[in-house]
Amino acid sequence: MKKKKKVIGGVVIIGAIIVVAILLLISTVRVPAGYIAVQYSMSGGIKGDVLTQGWHLKSPTVKTTLYSVSLEQSYLTAGKDGDSKDDDSFSASSSEGKAMQIDLTFTYQYNPDKVADLFTRFRGQSGKEVRDSFIKPNIISWTKEVVANYKVSDILGSERANVNTTLTDYLNKKFEPYGITISNVSLINISVDTKTQEAINAKITAQQAAETQEINNQTAINKAKADAEVTKAEAQAKADAQLIEAKAQAEANNKLSSSITDELIRMKEAEARNKFGWVTISGTNNTVVTDK
Repeated sequence: MKKKKKVIGGVVIIGAIIVVAILLLISTVRVPAGYIAVQYSMSGGIKGDVLTQGWHLKSPTVKTTLYSVSLEQSYLTAGKDGDSKDDDSFSASSSEGKAMQIDLTFTYQYNPDKVADLFTRFRGQSGKEVRDSFIKPNIISWTKEVVANYKVSDILGSERANVNTTLTDYLNKKFEPYGITISNVSLINISVDTKTQEAINAKITAQQAAETQEINNQTAINKAKADAEVTKAEAQAKADAQLIEAKAQAEANNKLSSSITDELIRMKEAEARNKFGWVTISGTNNTVVTDK
């Protein structure tokens, strides 16, 4: 009898441990890094505050739905890149009506302050479900609106970066009211029909040739200007040297003229008479005239 009671007691204890373990299991939730969780019940809707990263206790009747509040990369590509499990590329038309097949990537993030509203708006869908059912389809639809404003040659060529910037700004404004931030939208691969591609390649080649010619022309113009400046500088230097020389000669002549006085002339005349006989010194050039 005692042995039977011990067995029953042991079973009860084990059962109690199991029940406690189950209660703990369904009463705790772990929120991974970069996520927050919305608490809700099937009867009363959202319960309490959102849960941040870490372990949390909750009522066994409360469930949670996760939303990413860190930057998440997403893909709409033909290949199986990231969360693009199938061919998620899409077609769009340029401003000329040219058909394009587009691969696109973007990053998204749920606003932590608006996840509760997001949960209600999308009827309890998780972050990944909202991404697949709402974000991606609208990324495609609104991207078509933007690329329709550009020529296919610009999208494939020099305007690609501007298209990506415009697209990012436009999509972010569209998703902002839903508590979703869109950033770094990039058209990573665009394909067109063969005829269109050949026409674009020919245009690019012509543009490159024109740019090269323009560079060569500008180089020749710059060289001609530089040569002219050198010639001008050399001529100016020569003229300046001649002017300096002329000024120096004039100053020397002036000094010489100012140094010949009447007294000096009489002295030179006397010296000449003593040496050569009767002479006359005429003018400032010391001209000696012998009287015959």
